[in-house]
Amino acid sequence: MPGSQDPQAPGATRPPLHEVAHLGHIELLTPEPEASLRFFVDVLGLTENGREGNSVYLRTWDDYEHHTVKLTAHDTSGIRRVGLRASSQAALERRVAAVKQAGLGIGWKDGDPGLGPTYLFRDPDGHEMELYWDSEWYVPPPQLKPSLKNQAQAYPGRGVCVRRLDHVNFLARDVPPSGDFARDVLGGRVTEQVVLDDGAISAQWLHFTSKGYELVYTQDWTGSTGRLHHVAFAPDTREDILRAADICLDRGVFIETGPHKHAIQQTFFLYVYEPGGNRIELCNPVARLVLAPDWRTITWTEAERAKGQAWGLKTIESFHTHGTPPVR
Repeated sequence: MPGSQDPQAPGATRPPLHEVAHLGHIELLTPEPEASLRFFVDVLGLTENGREGNSVYLRTWDDYEHHTVKLTAHDTSGIRRVGLRASSQAALERRVAAVKQAGLGIGWKDGDPGLGPTYLFRDPDGHEMELYWDSEWYVPPPQLKPSLKNQAQAYPGRGVCVRRLDHVNFLARDVPPSGDFARDVLGGRVTEQVVLDDGAISAQWLHFTSKGYELVYTQDWTGSTGRLHHVAFAPDTREDILRAADICLDRGVFIETGPHKHAIQQTFFLYVYEPGGNRIELCNPVARLVLAPDWRTITWTEAERAKGQAWGLKTIESFHTHGTPPVR
């Protein structure tokens, strides 16, 4: 029929299961907790929403949930955990069963503040994740109550004012096993990828919703496992990212590269390091929605990738070598 696609045809991929509703939150580790906290609050514009032990809970201003970032003091940098919200209790139970069948489950735990029962597991590269359904919707205090009732809290007007968590880019010793896990077990789909001349897949971008991507796996040049390439936050506009560069300059935040535009996913970006050493991307990918149920994975060759960004300066070497925690 017109518009249909043979699921076995080259490049054909099935649509997401939609049993993972969205990327919910992250737990980020930092050896510089006070400086990192100032970065997230004063530079990115997040709002503190509680403390527990050596962790601070922070939220982007239009996140409907309790927190977006759990910032935890630690002896090194990196990402401890990524939270994925299921689309229903039944979807949660089905994905948990699939994770168990894959042999990568850890077990149930009481959720962090604002969250119900949470199931912990690891991807094939060792990155820890959690699935949950029960989530407490944020109720702002009077001083943060927005004028518009369809907005989670008042616009903070502080720093970059990032609106939401956009995606997480993991480093992986071997990309395909983790990409396959996110697709076959979690129900995602590969929207774009990089395939080298020898046939090896060096990076994959996966989504669970109509966004172009929420999880990324990039080959770790060190051969290590479980490391982080970057965490990305989205402000409202590309102009906000240009302004972010000025804010970071004034605040003494290290700017690694950008603002430029990626060819892959067409993201307008700025990369900086927060004081704990983790790479943070500020990005504006909102125009890139994948609405086609029969979307065909876009494959970029080694030669195409070597051209660098769509426009802007050449990709700098540290973008391919820096990850957290650092490898000694």
